[in-house]
Amino acid sequence: MGRRDRLPRGRLRRSRRVSRNPPTSIVLTGAGRGIGAALARVYAGSNVAMLLIGRDLPRLQAVAADCVARGAVVETAAIDVTEHERLAAAILAFDKAHPVDLVIANAGVSGGLEPGRGFESFATAQRQLRINLEGALATVTPLVDPMRARKRGRIAIMSSLAALQPVGDTAAYSASKAGVLAWGEALGDFVAPDGITVSVICPGFVTSDMSQRYLGPKPFEMTADEAARLIRRKIEAGRPVIAFPWQIVAAIRAGRVLPRFVRRLFLSRVPVEIAQDPHK
Repeated sequence: MGRRDRLPRGRLRRSRRVSRNPPTSIVLTGAGRGIGAALARVYAGSNVAMLLIGRDLPRLQAVAADCVARGAVVETAAIDVTEHERLAAAILAFDKAHPVDLVIANAGVSGGLEPGRGFESFATAQRQLRINLEGALATVTPLVDPMRARKRGRIAIMSSLAALQPVGDTAAYSASKAGVLAWGEALGDFVAPDGITVSVICPGFVTSDMSQRYLGPKPFEMTADEAARLIRRKIEAGRPVIAFPWQIVAAIRAGRVLPRFVRRLFLSRVPVEIAQDPHK
């Protein structure tokens, strides 16, 4: 098995100066629903300041209210992660008041084939790349130098198991998440000498609005709350790659020893259909 076929095991490039202290200032995108909302609630507590970012202001405010009830100080910002300048300005203003020690770039969208199994349109593909990949970079980049100057911080970026096993029916989604994984691992190498950890999160099926649009079997699906608790534990342990559930990760690793045409045959027997995104 060549180096290109090796899957990340979450053991490499871990900073030697991983901090076990819980974060006190958190920036989280995609906070209004799904894993993002669950992560906000898991991290909320006394002595915690949070900037919750999302597109759906009513949902964002509902999550913020839950976090305030848990003792957190919360700010919200209704910003699309493709609005790079507005996003950076909001993040840096929050960082100035509450030096950020954890940023989670969670915002993301999915997409798939056109009706009649036509290949996905360029517009659909571009939207996923801009939100999933560019949005993650736009969220994290403003905080890299401030964290390096402080010699501390954690960065978490949401990828997907589709980054480890691309799927033909969701080519752009797979590409966007593979880009997140590659960028996150490279960033982790860059900031490790400064005592900063980077965790790339590769979940399988997690109950959310996004997963509800996936019209097919969802093996080993987890609730958003279960996923959020697992993610927090792994981030605090300094894991570079957080891939779950283990059963699917193991199957992907095992599949890597098979010839490509065999994997293609297997994947072709599980066509992917994704319902239209109502927020598009």
